[in-house]
Amino acid sequence: MTGPDTHRAIEAVFRIESARLIAGLARIVRDVGLAEELAQEALVTALERWPATGVPDNPGAWLMTTAKNRAIDELRRNQLLTRKHQELGQEIDADQTREAADMLSRIEHALDDEIGDDLLRLVFTSCHPVLPTEARVALTLRLLGGLTTEEIARAFLVPEPTIAQRIVRAKRTLADAHVPFEVPRGAERAARLSSVLEVIYLIFNEGFTATAGDDWTRPGLCEDALRLGRILAELAPEEAEVHGLVALLEIQASRARARIGPRGEPVLLLEQDRALWDQVLIGRGLAALARAEALGGEPGPYALQAAISACHARARTPEATDWDRIAALYQALAARAPSPVVELNRAVAVSMASGPAAGLALVDALTREPSLASYHLLPSVRGDLLVKLGRFAEARVELERAASLTRNRRERELLLDRAAACARETAPK
Repeated sequence: MTGPDTHRAIEAVFRIESARLIAGLARIVRDVGLAEELAQEALVTALERWPATGVPDNPGAWLMTTAKNRAIDELRRNQLLTRKHQELGQEIDADQTREAADMLSRIEHALDDEIGDDLLRLVFTSCHPVLPTEARVALTLRLLGGLTTEEIARAFLVPEPTIAQRIVRAKRTLADAHVPFEVPRGAERAARLSSVLEVIYLIFNEGFTATAGDDWTRPGLCEDALRLGRILAELAPEEAEVHGLVALLEIQASRARARIGPRGEPVLLLEQDRALWDQVLIGRGLAALARAEALGGEPGPYALQAAISACHARARTPEATDWDRIAALYQALAARAPSPVVELNRAVAVSMASGPAAGLALVDALTREPSLASYHLLPSVRGDLLVKLGRFAEARVELERAASLTRNRRERELLLDRAAACARETAPK
């Protein structure tokens, strides 16, 4: 294997192993930032040695051993410096000395606990509510997704230094807040799990429909979110909402190929070629939804959204869609997790089940909602319903307004095309 080939192999191995490596190290050193530094140093050592020695049979174990040895060397050196300072009569913080000794003991006597426990601890730590949302997303992609700072910046169209600062600040915040590296228990677990699910969902949504830029979708982010969701489902098999989220992501991802036209343009749900929908992903999604339902209890927001997506997935044609059930599910979702965006989606379902006039009445009520003032999908939906009612002049105004609010070029072009079609309908014949 050539040098470049070996380097590519090492980077691939590290991406696969990095989350487990950082999780195992964080359990031992109880500091996510330090754990990542040790993991990166192990990677550097691999890049130096493996081209000559070849990739080991168990690269993950090799990296872990190397990182642990590096941590031991560093702590022993620090303890030696401490003794030298004491000999020179300098004051040393006794707590710091004890903490370093305890850490050294943990590293030297660490057992390879069940790796799933470590990964679950890392998931809850990187998604801790003490961090702002954008920091949770960046840190999760970095620690659990194995993405580089450059890759995260490129995915979210954010300058690389901005992402780097978010990650550094996130690690510092976790350390300053003394966030324990543990799986929360009791009432706190539900709140913390909600934060984890939110992060994964945000990552997927940004990939599924990009908020800005030239591309309608960013498949890499969808794949990262799916992988994180599947890992979480294995780590927390008794959590119904975890399976609900996985079901939602699997079914949504199944439509990826059908959502983009030959020139990269968006293809809306009812216009998609359903033969392009991935039946394997649909099957996985329906199975995950069944697991969520089998665990019992009142369905949560993700399970309800998954049930809505399942209605679309089961319909062979747009006309076969059970819109009455979808409207009822949105009603249940509005009761469980009320929000103006849910109400907007419910209005669309009602328009399909009971006619555009019924949907428009619900949408018109939302035009007074302050949180939707800059939300481009509100005038987009309203414009679509006005088109169906033959009110093309009003529809054109709404669609042009929607185009002015979106930051995604592909979506803007689609909205302007629809507005132009309305103009042609009103032009003198």
